[in-house]
Amino acid sequence: MRIVIGEDSTLFREGLVLLLRDAGHEVVAAVGDADALEAAVAREAPDIAIADIRMPPGDEDAGARAAARIRRDHPDVAVMLLSQHVETRHSLDLVAAGGFGYLLKDRVLDVDDFLDALRRVAGGGSALDPEVVAALVGPRRDDPLDVLTPRERVETHVSSILGKLGIAGGEEDHRRVLAVLAHLRAST
Repeated sequence: MRIVIGEDSTLFREGLVLLLRDAGHEVVAAVGDADALEAAVAREAPDIAIADIRMPPGDEDAGARAAARIRRDHPDVAVMLLSQHVETRHSLDLVAAGGFGYLLKDRVLDVDDFLDALRRVAGGGSALDPEVVAALVGPRRDDPLDVLTPRERVETHVSSILGKLGIAGGEEDHRRVLAVLAHLRAST
């Protein structure tokens, strides 16, 4: 299997290169940032790209954004996100497309299981950590609307809703706008 690695931690990246080569795979590029990852995939046409989520430039989710672009621009290249962080913003579409995996570094406990997951993903399958699955399908933990009963979500209970959301009294329309803003903040 031909592999490109995108990982900003030098020690982790080099360790992954050695592990994969020892397992008989061809690591055709190992880079430290998302831009270099995309360039290496375009240049090398690997079977699979392994990407960390947080890496330069931008650190927060540059690897996940690069993974989404790789799947869009190179649909035959499988993607394995390998990270310490759960990020769902870019992952849902990737899961649906197949040829995608998302494992958490500190939960990979067996090298053979990891190598099997890579083979499965490169073959068009998937490999998802249960914690990632829970984040993708589970309810939002910080949604302020979770304190509302189904009945309170209807028009006749506006006062109760606004009170539970901690939105101060005042002009009725203004309070409703604040309630909508609370909902929108929880949805992003």
